[in-house]
Amino acid sequence: MSGIRRLREFVGAMTGLVQDRGNAEAAILAPAHALLGKLVQDDDWLPDDFAIPDENRYRQYLLYCDPLNRFSVVSFVWGPGQGTPVHDHTVWGLVGMLRGAEHSVPYEKAEGSSELRAGARRTLSPGGIEMVSPEIGDIHEVSNAQKDRPSISIHVYGGNIGEIRRHVFDPRTGAAKDFISGYSSPLLPNLWTH
Repeated sequence: MSGIRRLREFVGAMTGLVQDRGNAEAAILAPAHALLGKLVQDDDWLPDDFAIPDENRYRQYLLYCDPLNRFSVVSFVWGPGQGTPVHDHTVWGLVGMLRGAEHSVPYEKAEGSSELRAGARRTLSPGGIEMVSPEIGDIHEVSNAQKDRPSISIHVYGGNIGEIRRHVFDPRTGAAKDFISGYSSPLLPNLWTH
């Protein structure tokens, strides 16, 4: 196991990226995509404490949040059969698959109606990356594609996602309800251990 070094290098590279280019979606998505792809190509760095599933609902572990809230890094741990409601993010985001697999269904507002229309379901496998944002499509629902074991994805967002006011949607009516997700644990990994 490489220890936390891979995550530490990723956080350093992301910090440099937002420092040099700012946090605007157009400037950040492509290079951040490449950085996340490098991080999730190997599954030897995520500390065990941030990979624990819960039998009742998915877990959202904060791995790092930039002190200026320019980005956050989160591990999502999905138990068998677990998923999200239809929701948005309101900031750019990247999802990189580390273990297992996820299904993602994008939604968009139907023309001439308030209802949301589901797009084609995509499956994300280890090493795969998906992007979301207000510009390219920000509403989706996600679920564990594995029926018998947990799946883990690493998410990077253009803000502190656990504190951002977002929305869950009723796809039939388009009705939105505010929520703030928070995090599943008050602990953060020590990026400076070996």
